[in-house]
Amino acid sequence: MAIERSDTKSREEGDSRLRGLPSVAAGPIAAVAASLAVLLTALSGRYGFHRDELYFMVAGDHPDWGYVDQPPLTPLLARASTALLGDTPAALRVVATILCVASVVTVALIARELGGDRRVQSVAACCAAASGIVLGLGHLLATATFDMLAWLVISLLVLRLLRTGDGRWFVAIGVAVGVGMENKQLLGLLVVTLFLALLLVGPRDVLRTRWLPIGALIALVIAAPNLIWSAANGWPQFAVAAGISEDGADDRVMLLPLLIAQLSPLFLPIWVAGLVRLWRDPSIRWARLIPVATVLLVAVVQFTGGKSYYVLPLLMVSMAAGVAPVVGRVRPRVLVAGIAVAAAVNVVIGLPVLPPAAARFPNALNAEVGEQIGWPEFVRSVADAWHRIPEADRARAVIFAQNYGEAAAIARYGPQHGLPAAYSGHMSYADWGPPPDGADGPVLLVHAAENRRIPARFTDCRLVGPVDIGHDIDNQVSENVIRICGPAPVPWSALWPSLRTT
Repeated sequence: MAIERSDTKSREEGDSRLRGLPSVAAGPIAAVAASLAVLLTALSGRYGFHRDELYFMVAGDHPDWGYVDQPPLTPLLARASTALLGDTPAALRVVATILCVASVVTVALIARELGGDRRVQSVAACCAAASGIVLGLGHLLATATFDMLAWLVISLLVLRLLRTGDGRWFVAIGVAVGVGMENKQLLGLLVVTLFLALLLVGPRDVLRTRWLPIGALIALVIAAPNLIWSAANGWPQFAVAAGISEDGADDRVMLLPLLIAQLSPLFLPIWVAGLVRLWRDPSIRWARLIPVATVLLVAVVQFTGGKSYYVLPLLMVSMAAGVAPVVGRVRPRVLVAGIAVAAAVNVVIGLPVLPPAAARFPNALNAEVGEQIGWPEFVRSVADAWHRIPEADRARAVIFAQNYGEAAAIARYGPQHGLPAAYSGHMSYADWGPPPDGADGPVLLVHAAENRRIPARFTDCRLVGPVDIGHDIDNQVSENVIRICGPAPVPWSALWPSLRTT
């Protein structure tokens, strides 16, 4: 009898995996996606370039199979976007808008994959579009913008594989993993946690197929250019990750609060309900690996001091799963009001709806706001200091910036002030230097006020003053200073290794 019950249970699980899906709520999903696209596009030109966007634009002008802190895809997207659409924040962010709209559609399709009807799909799309992480990343072109979509697409494909048991889905998964790895090697963490979760809770029968090694080979071939570059250059992205881990004390403490806040506290009951449903609901027993993978991922991020946004795509999968039980228990008016309130709060925090003079409040909650403000004014203050150098000495003078944001801002806004390109030892900027040894004139330094190591490398440094970003807001350069120094006591080629930082 026990054997018969076991066989019956297996047949029932197999039938549930092959059962047809509800129809796609194409109209409502398209309406949500279009509304999000209109909102992001309307605000895409406000404030200015983010420091990372400025860096990506410069990196795109130095095409390579990899960079110290990232694979090549995002810089290439930045270069393509500005080449086709123009050198403006609004043009650059078209890509970000498209990626985040695609993420919203993917969340709705995940809800459908888990049996959600048209209403559930529509609410899942609304929750995704109203979440803080989607709004914030939709406004900026960042490696995390593409990474979020890649994680969601892979999750959708894995769920499709598990539901149908059709090993051919490993081919699509391999393509998605390979492309995603060309954007961020962090994607490997998703692959590992999903695989371990599958081994732990199944259904392990999907691994018994020739399509698994084929999919793995496809992923490896697509990711190979960056992996080969990384190996040839000593795996620099692991060094960057180690630096994040060393400075990760605050990230460890704030992990859970940020996971709650970066979607919305109002969505906490939805994704918690989703985790419970994914674990308990017998109709989607084949999806139990998602909560297990989420727990594994949280544990890894907590242990290593990683960023909270590493976990958010899997929580969005759980949010898609949790919509169905919540819709069945919560009154429609309450649900609509909750999503509206979450959207309003997240729009104020994540998007540039306030004037720069009033941006201190959202910047206190979302530091990426301040990183979009004050770069033209910063470069103007650097130009004022540059013109204090005697004209006869400027041909041999060098501008050295402590971090890539400062150097990239000078690359973008400096020419209109007659500034040469800046050098920096930070991240991949170190690979684009050093200055020629013949540049033995004055050195204009831009660095954090507390950093004494950089000016100590040069001679006769005198303080010009603090940088001026034109706004009363904190960002990476608001506390920086400018110095004019004499040349270093050794040639730039000898000095350069000591100026490299990650």
